Amino acid sequence: MYASREDIGYDFGDHSKVGSKPIKPNPNIDGGWAWMIVFSSFLVHILIMGSQMALGILNMEWLEEFNQSRGLTAWVSSLSMGITLIVGPFIGLFISMCGCRTTAIIGGILNALGWILSAYASNVHYLFLTFGVTAGIGSGMVYLPAVVMVGQYFQNRRALAQGLSTTGTGFGAFLMTALLKYLCTEFGWRNAMFIQGAISLNLCVCGALMRPLSPKELREKYVVGNDSEENQAKALSQSTETIKSNGVLGEEPEKKEEAANEEVLGSVQHIEIGGKSGSERSMYGLRLFKTVSQLTVTVRKGFALWYSSYFGAASLFTNRVFVAFIIWALFAYSSFVIPFIHLPEIVKQYKLSRQDNVFPLTSIIAIVHIFGKVILGIISDLPCISTWNVFLMANFTLVTCILTLPLMQTYIGLAVVCALIGFSSGYFSLMPVVTEDLVGTKHLANAYGIIICANGISALFGPPFAGWIYDITQKYDFSFYIAGLLYMVGIIFLLIQPCIQKKQSREKSTEEAQV
Repeated sequence: MYASREDIGYDFGDHSKVGSKPIKPNPNIDGGWAWMIVFSSFLVHILIMGSQMALGILNMEWLEEFNQSRGLTAWVSSLSMGITLIVGPFIGLFISMCGCRTTAIIGGILNALGWILSAYASNVHYLFLTFGVTAGIGSGMVYLPAVVMVGQYFQNRRALAQGLSTTGTGFGAFLMTALLKYLCTEFGWRNAMFIQGAISLNLCVCGALMRPLSPKELREKYVVGNDSEENQAKALSQSTETIKSNGVLGEEPEKKEEAANEEVLGSVQHIEIGGKSGSERSMYGLRLFKTVSQLTVTVRKGFALWYSSYFGAASLFTNRVFVAFIIWALFAYSSFVIPFIHLPEIVKQYKLSRQDNVFPLTSIIAIVHIFGKVILGIISDLPCISTWNVFLMANFTLVTCILTLPLMQTYIGLAVVCALIGFSSGYFSLMPVVTEDLVGTKHLANAYGIIICANGISALFGPPFAGWIYDITQKYDFSFYIAGLLYMVGIIFLLIQPCIQKKQSREKSTEEAQV
């Protein structure tokens, strides 16, 4: 059975103190520094996701500069967006070893480097490497920690916090579109990318704001979150069983490994103290050896945690409910990206360019998307409302809009459908909350990394696939119909999740009865 969010963070060493000893709530949980984390994540969404949604400005410049086909040139933007999400599981390894703060700072430097190097591009293939891969990986190294840290700092208002932070995508789409358009007009696209690279260094500041919670603070978060003794005892027993089944309570090997590591480091310190009478060179070598030993221990522990999450006894893929969620993610994100890519061409074919120039349909999606994230987050945090039900209803609304969009032939009709697409796609702010409910906070970084990786695959191949359908049929109608049908397949896997969960519970009860 999977670990719920109540199953993480208890002190298993002293069960009797959980219900009897009052614990003061941490002021930084659901308040205090938690709002600085939201602000940091908000800026990350502006600088990363907002910039990617404004890449249409640069795409036109690249078409004029390199005279390549539209399909080939479009892969530059598609690679950047896709890789940002696809590298999620591997970024989970960095988070396990270095933490969210260090990972985000390194990612900010890498992202800025990708923008700056792209200013010197001589062909489209050069941009594949510098902008698509380098900037894409850097974006992924900042984006995942920004999402994970918000989940760690909030308990009662997680959906609202995630909704506020992810509204940066909509704001960023406006700000970065205007900024890139101005910079390209005034300074040319190469200087514009150079300046944007300098702006992207602010991602390092956002990473520095991601102050990690101590293990004690994490325990306080989840113990305080369960007020009744009955719920505490239930959650405690479930968490103990879960962790035992996942192999996390194998404390003896872990303690032996830590003792061995401490023995090695202690011997190095002893040698270092004894060698003070020696040369400075030998002292420097000992210090270097000590540093390398400590780094090796950190890397081994981080890799062991990351490997066990994906392939070990505690593998996330053994959670069949989570696997169904992954299948949904493989089809979902492209339905949101495709309208952004193809709507301008649809407007041109329908001869609605004059109205669209006054108020672009993509801007309608971006504006309403902001309100959708906040409103859906507020609704999900209501005590009488299930986050899962809100998530499902938003998905049904979005797939209905995707299927009906080709039927609209007027600007008003398209505007209404686009507004509904923007609002219903606000469920993106609920994805970290739903993921945490499925796997628990301990595995949130790795689990959400898998989910955004699936979204990245969808974003990478969705728009080119839609363009390929247009090349065959000379209509965008079938592109939206096929995308909507594939999306429906993903929603079916969401609907069968409760059945899978009940089956897993029955299997667990049978195993316990046999024991």
